[in-house]
Amino acid sequence: MADQGSRIPLLERDAATPEMAALYDALLARRGVVPNMFKVLAYAPAIAEGVAGFLGALLGDGALTGWYKELVAVRVAILLESEYAITAHKASARKKGASEEQIAAVADFERGPYSEKEKRGLRLADRLHRGPREVEHSFYVELREAFQDAELVELFLTAAAFEMFPRFIDGLHIPVTPLAVPK
Repeated sequence: MADQGSRIPLLERDAATPEMAALYDALLARRGVVPNMFKVLAYAPAIAEGVAGFLGALLGDGALTGWYKELVAVRVAILLESEYAITAHKASARKKGASEEQIAAVADFERGPYSEKEKRGLRLADRLHRGPREVEHSFYVELREAFQDAELVELFLTAAAFEMFPRFIDGLHIPVTPLAVPK
């Protein structure tokens, strides 16, 4: 998406509520930058705080590693052609330990440096992108052979959540967040 300017102005820290300023500070400390998505979500502070908590829990290490979930988010972003999400999640995957080869191969993951288990999860992202009916029973059996219940919850939720966020971001023309400069 070409930068046409955000349809809703980005709310900078000095114009944000004290609660949002605290969230901006936390995001800056954790990520090195306040994502532009949060500068729009700041108009709805309760939602912004909920989204920050949700994303922190979802994309952190859990049953699945954070870097792998970031690659699933990259895969969905590629399918949605979301420059914002591709840029953000590649950077997060890198920061969480994904290799440059893994990051570069997400677009053609079947040929990439992934285990069969990791490829199954990326296949799930593709199928959910087309619709939940694409996750037919035989494919779900393949997933069950590779993933435990907690992993399946994280995998499905990651793939589904990143169908929503790029649509919100790109629908409002939120510009790509400049990457933090390493210190």
